[in-house]
Parts: sequence; structure tokens; C-alpha cells
Amino acid sequence: MGYQRVIMTEFGGPEVLQVVEEATLPEPAADEVRIRALATSACFTDTLVRKGIYFGLKKEPPFAPGYDVVGVVDKVGTAVSTFKVGQTVADLTVTDAYAEYICRPAASLVPVPDGLDPAEAVSLVLSYVTAYQMLHRVAKMQRGQTILIHGAGGAVGTALLELGRLLDLKMYGTASPSKHELIKQLGGIPIDYRREDFVVRVQADGGVDAVFDAIGDAYFKRSFDSLKKGGTLVAYGFYDNGMGKGGSVPLEYMKVKLWNLLPNGRATHFYSIGDLRKKQPGWFREDLAALFDLLARGKIKPVIARRMKLEDAVEAHKMIEEAAVKGRIVLMVNET
Repeated sequence: MGYQRVIMTEFGGPEVLQVVEEATLPEPAADEVRIRALATSACFTDTLVRKGIYFGLKKEPPFAPGYDVVGVVDKVGTAVSTFKVGQTVADLTVTDAYAEYICRPAASLVPVPDGLDPAEAVSLVLSYVTAYQMLHRVAKMQRGQTILIHGAGGAVGTALLELGRLLDLKMYGTASPSKHELIKQLGGIPIDYRREDFVVRVQADGGVDAVFDAIGDAYFKRSFDSLKKGGTLVAYGFYDNGMGKGGSVPLEYMKVKLWNLLPNGRATHFYSIGDLRKKQPGWFREDLAALFDLLARGKIKPVIARRMKLEDAVEAHKMIEEAAVKGRIVLMVNET
């Protein structure tokens, strides 16, 4: 029995993504399980992987992108006793999830409660865990505080809004006007970053307790200037750099870290879901389980821009790079 996956034939634009037919299913190692995928998200990070500029990536094409997956255990390795065939699971894969079948270490999997929509469940694995950990593990937000979210109409931005609303946070969000209504619906105050200086806007209100910035480059300094005394800048991406608009990522990183030495009571942190998972693997499982519980209880509902087929990955990547997405694009797999 064969299966399909979408691979990158080389580093480059969306056109390097190609659907391939594999002749036989992958076989799990002793400590792995084979997953029949149901959903994987298409995200901005996938486009960085595709271009070959994702920091820390050591793989060379051809390989499949795909940062996360939700699917059903199809086969278990001989040493696996924690999962059984037919169980729904989730994982943060970083690569390889654009596939109908994938083998993953059993130790990295998180059980998915019965009855959840796979598209909504997979939307939590990267975007919502990122948002949840930045709010609770990094910035340590307290109820009623004020935050500024850049790219508030995107996947992580909408996750921050939903989770921030549960903390009764006052939330400003920068976005293009087409996304302002969505930001309002999620409890945020939209700012048109093209027409309004967000630093002036939030400082007129006394500044914010935290800024969540994945834009990078010149935005980091302006985000830092938006903080109250004692506030926190959480940087978690380099969008401008990834789109060819910024400078050196390592230099940006060092510059922002040095701001912690300034005598103004403000702090900066860089967040990486992968790095924190390596340091605290229990947190990832705990936080994703908490998010699955919130989803099951109807406390959160991920914003899904579009549900597309796996073979539509090229179109999905084009949409992401055109910033034409409100929320998350989900690639549906093995639909019957």
C-alpha cells in the first residue's frame, strides 16, 4: 500500500513543493508509532523551512515540510505500550507532516480527546501552545493587564486574543484593516499599522505590560518603546527578515537581548516553542492538554481561514506569503 506526501524538491518558492507517491507505508521503529494523518497546518514557519532560512534547520531537500499533525495511530512499534491502534494523537513535528502517513516517537505524542474536530485540534499544537506559553510561561500575565499583539489577525495573533480574553486582558492588535473586525470580535482593539503609530497610541494609554512581536527588525525597538516600566517584550519570530526585508537574524537577536541591561525596568525574551519543549518537555504536554480541555469545553474556538487538501499546499503557501490569511490554514488529510 502506498501513500502521498508533499515534498520540497529544493529550497525556494512555493513551486518547489511537489506531490509524490510513495510505494510503501513507512514502518515505525521500536519506540515509534505510525500515524494516519487527519490534519496538518500550513503556517508561516513552513515557508521559512521551504526557503531554507529557518534558524536551526539542518535538513537538506528533498523532504516534506509540516510543523504539526493530528492523526490516528495506525501501527505501534514493538517497544510502545503507551498508545494503541485507533487512538487520536497530536505532535509537534517541525518537518515531515505534509504526508498521509508519518512515523513519530511515542514519547513526543499527546493524546487528543475524543470528539474534537481534527482541524481545530491541530490548530492548537503550534499556534495556541505558542500563545499560551508566551502569556503564562514567559510574560506571566496577570488578570486585567494590557498587551500589544502584532499580526493580531494571524494564527498566533488570534490565539493570543482568545486566550488573553480569558484573562480579561486589555488587548491592542496591529493588523491591516481587512482584519480589524475579526480582532474586535475576539475582544481586541485594532490598530492600522500603516496609518497609525502604535507606540503613540498605546503610550497615550500609559503603555502596555507586554508586547508579542513576530515581525522583527525595526519593529522590535518600537515594541520595546511601547512598554510600561517593568513591561516585557516577547519576541517570537522574524517575519520581516523572512520576507527579505530585515537584516541579520543573529545580530537582531543579540541586540534585543542587550536591552535587558538598560536601567529602565523593562525586559526582553525570545520565545521558541521548540527550544522550550527541549528544556521543559512536560510543559508542552501539560499546556497542549490544557488547551484541548478548553476546546472541548467551548472556551476557545480556533479561527480557521481555510480547510484545504494536502495537494493544495502550493496555493496555501502563496496565501500565507501574501498575508491573505485570517487565522490558520489547515490541510486536511485522508478525508473519506
